[in-house]
Amino acid sequence: MKIAVFPGSFDPITIGHQNIIERALPLFDKIIVAIGINSAKKYHFSLEDRKAFVTQTFSKYPNIEIKLYEGLTVDFCKKVGAKYILRGLRNSTDFNYETPIAQMNKSLNDSIETIYMPCIPEYTAINSTIVRDIIINGGNASKFLPSEIITLVK
Repeated sequence: MKIAVFPGSFDPITIGHQNIIERALPLFDKIIVAIGINSAKKYHFSLEDRKAFVTQTFSKYPNIEIKLYEGLTVDFCKKVGAKYILRGLRNSTDFNYETPIAQMNKSLNDSIETIYMPCIPEYTAINSTIVRDIIINGGNASKFLPSEIITLVK
């Protein structure tokens, strides 16, 4: 079984994340959306909210699982039997950020491959930080959020 892990904090999940995961579905038997828990990081949305947003976004897909994890992504991959880490790339900055991480992950566990998927051009500017700032400052972020969660995100 080909299992991929798509890790992130998803604070909040965006249509960019959703698009990458949905486009990757034909490539894998299962995708695990792994919500990382980092006690040193300050999140706007609670862990329960983030998990609910991701769960609602992908509720119609039986081959997408939502899980929480702490620690190294490669250790989580080993625990769930995943041989692939799926990452979305918006631009060369993302590539330059993700490549050393992928190389370190490969050195930590040679059996896990990182797969990059470029985002579609119209989603290049969308990222959780900007969407979160729009929400915090009372703006309308609905066009950047999965339709399944627009009414849940406040």
